[in-house]
Amino acid sequence: MSDTRDYPLEKVRNFGIIAHIDAGKTTTTERVLFYTGVSHKIGEVHDGAAVMDWMEQERERGITITSAATTCFWVPTQFAGNKEHSYRFNIIDTPGHVDFTAEVERSLKVLDGGVVVFDGVAGVEPQSETVWRQADKYVVPRICFINKLDRTGASFDRSFQSILDRLSPNAVRMQLPIGEEDQMEGVVDLVVMRAYYFEGEMGSVIRDEEVPESMKQAAEEAREQIVEKAADVDDTIAEKYLGGQDISVAELQKALREGVIANKIFPVFTGSALKNMGVQLVLDAVVSYLPSPTDVPPVQGTHPKDESVTLERKASDDEPFAALIFKLQTDPFVGQLAFFRVYSGTLHAGSYILNSRTGDKERIGRIVRLHADEREEVKTVYAGEIAAAVGLKDAITSDTICDEKEPIELEKIVFPEPVIQLRIEPKTKADQEKMGVALSKLSGEDPTFRAYTDEETAETIIAGMGELHLDIIVDRMKREFNVEASVGQPQVAYRETIRKEADVEEKYIRQTGGRGQYGHVKLRVAPLPEMTDEEVANLPKNAKHTPSFMFTNNIKGGVIPQEYIPAIEKGLKEVMDKGVYAGYPMVNISVDLYDGSYHEVDSSEIAFKIAASAAFQTGVKQANPALLEPVMSLEVTTPEDSVGDVNGDLSSRRGHVEEMEDRGNLKVIKAKAPLAELFGYTTNLRSITNGRGTSTMEFSHYAEVPQNVAEEVVAKRTGK
Repeated sequence: MSDTRDYPLEKVRNFGIIAHIDAGKTTTTERVLFYTGVSHKIGEVHDGAAVMDWMEQERERGITITSAATTCFWVPTQFAGNKEHSYRFNIIDTPGHVDFTAEVERSLKVLDGGVVVFDGVAGVEPQSETVWRQADKYVVPRICFINKLDRTGASFDRSFQSILDRLSPNAVRMQLPIGEEDQMEGVVDLVVMRAYYFEGEMGSVIRDEEVPESMKQAAEEAREQIVEKAADVDDTIAEKYLGGQDISVAELQKALREGVIANKIFPVFTGSALKNMGVQLVLDAVVSYLPSPTDVPPVQGTHPKDESVTLERKASDDEPFAALIFKLQTDPFVGQLAFFRVYSGTLHAGSYILNSRTGDKERIGRIVRLHADEREEVKTVYAGEIAAAVGLKDAITSDTICDEKEPIELEKIVFPEPVIQLRIEPKTKADQEKMGVALSKLSGEDPTFRAYTDEETAETIIAGMGELHLDIIVDRMKREFNVEASVGQPQVAYRETIRKEADVEEKYIRQTGGRGQYGHVKLRVAPLPEMTDEEVANLPKNAKHTPSFMFTNNIKGGVIPQEYIPAIEKGLKEVMDKGVYAGYPMVNISVDLYDGSYHEVDSSEIAFKIAASAAFQTGVKQANPALLEPVMSLEVTTPEDSVGDVNGDLSSRRGHVEEMEDRGNLKVIKAKAPLAELFGYTTNLRSITNGRGTSTMEFSHYAEVPQNVAEEVVAKRTGK
């Protein structure tokens, strides 16, 4: 590759393909790779041959676990064969399984747009709602693709209605299917009012005709809705529409593009990736409607040395270099790859960058672009591109790498806390050493996976987002790092909190032969309510806030010198991590340090740290401590005749049903239940429903454990 940009920024699209598990996301991506000429044969998920699912575990299970990044090129259908109209696509195929939600989160953070895939039979499913909310959080413009319309029971209208009802009233149909289920033949494009049929090898020959007579009226009514939506965002269209004037295709597409980029319109397309229908038109829509890097606002950041200084970087090669590392991956051939999105400036192989978190300079050795697990080495990457660096020594997910002369720290990606844990033991002494290396590499790659040693039992504990998540981790340790290990039963990641306020005072005085120790603090501990971003921003300067802990330094007149305050805070945090009530980490606690005293000679950091930690423990015991447990959102699909048994089983698991809906001849039960009661639930559900019931679950929130259950948990944990 030369030292000049091969594609202008306006012709670059960074987008992800996101969806619920089994909506056909990877199959859609495989078609994209085929039509863009990246792969010359199509791999099918059910054959274990999908290109993007390159991990062995993905191919065996037929699911996507890691997000794979790919660069490919597309010439819109109307300009077929004319390379001047080619666009560069940087695509990330993300997992749909809820246990790998972090992969979706980190991908959405660095993408400019998304293609959300839905199952034409099921419509909006639980994980569709989760990824939609994640995309809302990062304000990612998106287009929708209702897939699998060839399947028995598929319905475009029902699926479209579920998007309107459950995701956004701003969804608008851009196509209508010609036939459904085994009668599906093609699609009608409502913007250009043509019917498209897909023929030849893998549907790569597209034939367009007049709209079938039987569909003309429905198509005209649906097109009217598109024009109305466009009129809401574009005054010119509104005037023409109200004046009864003709609106050209170009004018309509321009207005729709503005609406999509502003997150006011979500265009809906349809087809069947497996039957090779409609995917090329979705790629055309990516070009027409999803933003290029220049269409999204400049990225915001702060100065690494002073968080109050806000900085921004525009998507331009002329700006100082700034990029965000969104994923680490261990590659068996080249070592660690750090995937990064370049927001501004250019990066040359061999140059030096600054890591804003560590403050250290690092040399960028090799830069590669990826196609799933194949690599293309490049000399330079430009603003708006996604690439991977080989051999960064001290990088972790969410690090900013930037120009050392113009430092900036971009906003970090926030990941959910793990909710389930397992004990793990290496089988031999040799495995023990390898296990340490494996766990550190895997937790570097996956921010929702933690590994630590239980100080009391000296056992290694691994924690993650669900049973499947930890299952895959253990499997990867075995295959990629050759570690044989035995695992214990899954355990719930409980948390502790307090229910009321308490005021405490603690003096730590030790008199020995020489210099003594003296630390004296007065603290007020109280429950910390959830706060909005605005409330956090308006907190006084002397309050330090994280979502689970707030420390306020209200010392007046130097009764405790400033140099001892960090030690006091450290003492509090150590108790928070270890817990007081049952030895679980503590959350949602606020501590106000309001008084104390010191000794000119005997006071020290260690004395204040000990005094603060003792005071805090006493305060927690007085403040009516409580145990919290993770509660899961559960969606169970079951035949009608098993509904009573399923509901009864959920009640016995301390679950409560929130709503039920019909989905064809099946019932969908939405419920909340504690994770502690859901181990092995899938197997149990199969036996209740004679193998016909399915369920998905995802973490919802932490809730207080009933007193009788809490006593059992505490007794088991502390042996009292």
